[in-house]
Amino acid sequence: MLERRRRIARLVEIGQRLGYGAFGLAIAGFFVGLAIGFGRVSGAIVALIVVGSIVLAPAIVFGYAVKAAERQDREDGRRTLADEDRPT
Repeated sequence: MLERRRRIARLVEIGQRLGYGAFGLAIAGFFVGLAIGFGRVSGAIVALIVVGSIVLAPAIVFGYAVKAAERQDREDGRRTLADEDRPT
C-alpha cells in the first residue's frame, strides 16, 4: 500500500511541477506578447494554459488524497511514507 502511495505521490509532484511550469510559461508568453504583439504568441499562451489545467487539476486532487491517507494512517497508528523514509 505504501509503495503504491509513494508512486502516486511522485506522479503528483511531477504533475504539479509540469502544471505550474506551464502556467509560468504562459505568463512569460503573455509578457512577450505585450512586447512583440499577441498575434505571434497567443496560440502558445492558450495551449500552455489548457495543458497546465489538464495536468494540474488531477495532480492537486490526488495530492490532497495522498495527504489525507497519510493523516488517517498516522491517526490510526499505521506506518506512513514519512516513517518509511526515516532511517531505522
